[in-house]
Amino acid sequence: MTLRARLTLWYTIVLAGALLIFGAAVYLLLSYTLTVQIEENLKRAADEILLASRRDMRGVTLPPLDLAGSVYVQVWAPNESGELALLSTNVPSHAGAFDVDSFGATVRTFRTVRVDQIDLRVLSVPVVVLPDNRIVGYLQVANSLEPVSSARELLLYLMIPGGLLAIGLAGAIGWSTAGAALRPLSEVTEAALRINRADDLSHRIPLKGPGEGEVAQLVLAFNATLERLENLFEAQKRFLADVSHELRTPLTTIRGNVDILRRLGAADQEALDAITAETDRMTRMVRDLLLLARAESGRLPLAKDAVELDSLLLEVYKEAQLQVEGRVEIKIGEEDQAQVVGDRDRLKQVLLNLVGNAVEHTPQGGKVTLGLKAMNGWARLTVTDTGPGIPPEQLPHIFERFYRVDSARKRRGTGGAGLGLSIAYWITRSHGGRIEVTSQHQEGATFSVWLPTGNQSDQDTAT
Repeated sequence: MTLRARLTLWYTIVLAGALLIFGAAVYLLLSYTLTVQIEENLKRAADEILLASRRDMRGVTLPPLDLAGSVYVQVWAPNESGELALLSTNVPSHAGAFDVDSFGATVRTFRTVRVDQIDLRVLSVPVVVLPDNRIVGYLQVANSLEPVSSARELLLYLMIPGGLLAIGLAGAIGWSTAGAALRPLSEVTEAALRINRADDLSHRIPLKGPGEGEVAQLVLAFNATLERLENLFEAQKRFLADVSHELRTPLTTIRGNVDILRRLGAADQEALDAITAETDRMTRMVRDLLLLARAESGRLPLAKDAVELDSLLLEVYKEAQLQVEGRVEIKIGEEDQAQVVGDRDRLKQVLLNLVGNAVEHTPQGGKVTLGLKAMNGWARLTVTDTGPGIPPEQLPHIFERFYRVDSARKRRGTGGAGLGLSIAYWITRSHGGRIEVTSQHQEGATFSVWLPTGNQSDQDTAT
């Protein structure tokens, strides 16, 4: 059963139940109200009769009564034979007692009896004389319940067809309303199927009307999901293309050197060195890719040790000086003392990647400056170079895997695989920090790593 049919069915069932309860309540209330009115009429008639009667030890004497045609009166003697003492003119003389079971009662009693196929509401009143309250007879006043029955039948004739018509109309309206409410969901489903058939995640579901309803929110969420999936697929395609491109070069080199060795028939030291270098490069690339995959999935194991950033910065400075061999000047600028909780080896890897990137894009004779500053519960590590800078349009993509800037900052020589900045970004995030880059054209670039020191009381300035 479709959702539309289920909604319509439940809507109809609930309405039918409500109409049934309401109809039963009206039916019972009408019966009760009309019956109470008849009982009040019988009470007034009995009071009028008793007020106008003469009662003594010999019995009850009634004057001529002007009663309505639907009110019947009988007076019965209290003796064992139950003789009829008096009766109104509209009651046949051969009629028996209206309510024999009420004889002997000492209080007024209402009962419903059936006499000659007619339902009567009977009030039986014991007639007493003072001072000893002796019962000298029983006054029975009756009224036909035919008006009550007629009113109930008329109510049923009106309510049953009317209720069925209302239920049918409600079902039709519910079917139409459910269809209108679910139509956007059908459009979402059709759009999703079209996207699936076309295998094109660039399509979006058009939003009709204001974006405040539940369906509109669903459309917006679905479109956001499509956009994210599209970005992920595009990133995956770029990733595969970049990996294939990066692996093609070392594999081609290895294959060429192997062919040379095969033709020479003997080991060539230069070819073996080239094979070793390219193999190491591929090994580093695979290792870095695995590291990135673990970091992006949140499963990168990190130590939780106290790390003195000033000593770590000095250690990186010394290693960088040995690597550049005087081609670029490495210096330390501002240096504070700061301690963070984290993985010392991973944080060192972040600094080495940033320094290596800065050295790689700094021309000979340029300068790379390292710095550390503690401010408002944060430690800020900076690496500044004097290279050609990064174009503004490329800054948002600088931490993507295998991203390449333009020729102004292209890599010289073999270089790395373009994963260093991505690794630095994810390691910093795993430590609860963030990494930023600022750059001016032809004025170099500055990479800033913000790490929480663990005792910050206010981080507003840093954020």
